[in-house]
Amino acid sequence: MMDLWKSIAGMVEVELTSADPADAFRAVTERNISLFRVTHLSDLTVRFLIYRKDFRTLAALCGKRGETLRLCRRRGVYWTVKNLLHRPVLLLGLALMLGLALYLPTRIFFIRVEGNSAVPSNRILEAAEESGIRFGASRREVRSEKMKNALLSAVPELQWAGVNTAGCVATISVRERTEPETKQEASSVGSIVAVRDGVIESCTVTRGNALCSVGQVVREGQVLISGYTDCGICIQATRAEGEVYARTSRNLTAVTPSEYAERTREGETVKKYSLILGKKRINLWKDSGIWDTSCGRISREYYVTLPGGFQLPAALVVEEFTAYETETAELSETEAGEALSEFAGACLSEQMIAGNILRRTEQTVCADGVYRLEGQYVCTEMIGRVQREQIGE
Repeated sequence: MMDLWKSIAGMVEVELTSADPADAFRAVTERNISLFRVTHLSDLTVRFLIYRKDFRTLAALCGKRGETLRLCRRRGVYWTVKNLLHRPVLLLGLALMLGLALYLPTRIFFIRVEGNSAVPSNRILEAAEESGIRFGASRREVRSEKMKNALLSAVPELQWAGVNTAGCVATISVRERTEPETKQEASSVGSIVAVRDGVIESCTVTRGNALCSVGQVVREGQVLISGYTDCGICIQATRAEGEVYARTSRNLTAVTPSEYAERTREGETVKKYSLILGKKRINLWKDSGIWDTSCGRISREYYVTLPGGFQLPAALVVEEFTAYETETAELSETEAGEALSEFAGACLSEQMIAGNILRRTEQTVCADGVYRLEGQYVCTEMIGRVQREQIGE
């Protein structure tokens, strides 16, 4: 306890050089000056500690007696605090670090999502931000039931949501809602009807009553597999299941320009810089932002990432605009025909759930500055679709 008081009050280590050290100690004692840790360096020199407040009294006494007093070192908390007061920048930095050490653990700066499969994480994060779970939010408020209920209201596909915090990281754990309509629809009564005209090529029935046969011509809307089966005493109602393939006929028209702009030589490249802070973007350059087709643009975003993969909502955006010289080029009929034919095949494949193109008849003509493809296609495709039956009024 005594050493603590000495440190707070401040101590001074001095060296006293006197012709008669014993007489000097007697004079110091008469002035009620306390000495600590006395060390004899030589016959005429002594080193010891005194209180800070006694240094001036001892210096005046040694001056009168013709003795030499040299200050060696200052010790204690008093001198440390006094030195800090003469360094305001360091003192401000220490205060700032202390404030951040007390403030940062109470805030959320990183948010993660776990437990989702069908609902995208970005959608959950956007809903969480609108609910108050955002960058810089209070940890106590983030864990409140009010924010959890707001998140569930914003995303109806979620059945449950919880927020756990660890340091500055908030983890949103969710459970997605199971669709009861799926079981209800699977147990409802339905028939398989044709969505296109065609000639039946195959019919596979796994549940229900087949009303078509191979080689039969069917029309759009005609029932192919009924969900009702006559069992004699009663009629069984179920959801029809099966696959019906038919040969169909399709017509398609596609066009493309006969001329196009082609880049020939690369020109000057200009870099533009922007800052992204949260959802705000600050452009560090002035421009209309309207560029024609002769200019290429490459945008790169460099986010501030901390160790551990934590990404702050701050980024530097570098955009490179490169000017090109262009000239008009002619598209040959062969190239146009191949491109339009490939597009037609891809378009028809996307329209069919399952199937392929058996035969195609295509004709490409050039008129009014465009190439036009007129095609007739014979396909084998699945034409059956489930249609729910209305029971009662």
